Amino acid sequence: MPTDTPDRRTAFAGGHVSAVPTAPVQRPSAPPPPSAGEGPGRAPGRPGGMGRAGGMGRAAGVIASTAVCQAALMVGLGLLITGPAAGLWPLTAEDRVNEAFERARTGTFDTVSLVVSEAGNTLTVVAVTLVACLALLFVPRLPRRREALFLATAVSLQALVFLVITEAVDRTRPDVERLDASPPTSSYTSGHTGAATALYAGLAVLVLHRARGRWRGPVAVLLMLVPLLVGLARAYRGMHHPTDIAGGILNGGLSLLIVGRALLAGPHVPGGRPEGAGAPRTETAVAPGRTVVVHNPTVTDRSSCAELRRVLDAHGRPGAEFVPTTADDPGEGQTRRAVEEGASLVVVCGGDGTVRAAAEALAGTGIPLAVVPCGTGNLLARNLGLPVKPEEALAVALTGVPRRIDLGRLEGDGMAPAHFTVMSGAGLDAAMLESTSDRAKAVLGWPAYVVAGLRELRAPRMRLTVVVDDAPPLRRTARMVLLANTGKVQGGAALVPEARPDDGLLDLMILDPRGPGGWLSAVVSLLRRRTEGTPNQDGAPSVEYFTFRRAELRFDAPQQRELDGDSVGPGRRLTAEVRPGALTVLMPVGGE
Repeated sequence: MPTDTPDRRTAFAGGHVSAVPTAPVQRPSAPPPPSAGEGPGRAPGRPGGMGRAGGMGRAAGVIASTAVCQAALMVGLGLLITGPAAGLWPLTAEDRVNEAFERARTGTFDTVSLVVSEAGNTLTVVAVTLVACLALLFVPRLPRRREALFLATAVSLQALVFLVITEAVDRTRPDVERLDASPPTSSYTSGHTGAATALYAGLAVLVLHRARGRWRGPVAVLLMLVPLLVGLARAYRGMHHPTDIAGGILNGGLSLLIVGRALLAGPHVPGGRPEGAGAPRTETAVAPGRTVVVHNPTVTDRSSCAELRRVLDAHGRPGAEFVPTTADDPGEGQTRRAVEEGASLVVVCGGDGTVRAAAEALAGTGIPLAVVPCGTGNLLARNLGLPVKPEEALAVALTGVPRRIDLGRLEGDGMAPAHFTVMSGAGLDAAMLESTSDRAKAVLGWPAYVVAGLRELRAPRMRLTVVVDDAPPLRRTARMVLLANTGKVQGGAALVPEARPDDGLLDLMILDPRGPGGWLSAVVSLLRRRTEGTPNQDGAPSVEYFTFRRAELRFDAPQQRELDGDSVGPGRRLTAEVRPGALTVLMPVGGE
């Protein structure tokens, strides 16, 4: 079938991650990619490639503008508590709560509450934040710069908003004996509790967001308990009203939400790598010369090509040759001829199938690929941070920087070996793609996949054997298995949250929700971008993730299979292997 008459997958899945039962593979720096066709004058990558400064600038703007709303909300709540709502329940019962704590005091409780309260003290919070950030930068093999920035920014934002609140809201402390010296700030909000929430809950977010293993859940729960215990200790010691503590938790939580959405969400392609690690490199520029545009005529008409030509002319690439794909050759042959004839840049206009076919010919050549999304899913473009409008995507790519990313190489019974740029798999995903008609895709777009997916939910589970690198074989049941080079699908949903296209590794997702509870856990985890959630009722994980360089999947019965959104027919085996840094693509300068 044609590789690309608007194509791609739905954002339908998600769920729970169990600990990988084999030794986890650390994400190393990718080994040097093949050098064939690189040409002279190309410099090694620089730290923070892909326009990190531009992306951070936008994130800072989002944080600053949203923080103003956060401060306004917190001040408004404080003025409400100290004004019109002061005589209403439950505010009228707060004094009795503080008095009850005062009557319950003992020497032991006094000592314990002092120790717990110190966990939210300014010096403690500053010291723990500094140590945590240094650990994130220097302990992992690849520095966790974004995570360190997230933690430091969240704690700092909470403190700034707290200072604004105390200047705008004047509230006296509880009328009980206070066990600590009263600082010269308003009782509303609790600074100790707010700081503890931003710090320890922030660490819990990082544990759940980045770490792997069964220990993540218990550690995250313990970290989340710290701000609650600090708030309880502050109330016990007579320093705050209960609503002051609730306000502190809200302030810290909002700080985490704002900073987390700005820094931890969105496409993630790591920038800096340790020097000499052989990571995918950022080239200095695209070499001048011949430009070939490989386009799928079913999704690019004459007017679209004319607009793309104007963009190319405006960016110093005049005289580009436009070559259409065909049903017999969806892009690989056209791209291979362009390489043989000396093209210095290949622009691909189509969906993920067309891009995959072009990548097959460009793998290892070093010739840059500019992705222009014109299909249904356009998942590679989304994961690279490109706009979804074709003209805008081309303009952004032409002003961007060349960057090497990985490819996955897939083999199986009854199929020719091929590369994939985004995802491949078997089961529900492949059956959904197979049952979605071209007409439905043309009319509905990518939601057509959702409709097809709902029809496939009643399909029986598959049984399979999984071999990850050199680990012992694993027996699993599943509704879907995905082999991922990138993690995001439509709507920004992180189907495989840890997948990154330039880490020299691939990721395997095994989806096996059972019953309504399992599906609910899967959907909630997907929406929350989590890599761990609630297991099925029988204790089995609804989702598992594995990281690998080579993986083999052997199915007990033939299963539908797909390659970057294209059906490759049923089979009983899939073998995937990573090709680190094999493809050079043009990345947006302001991308993340």
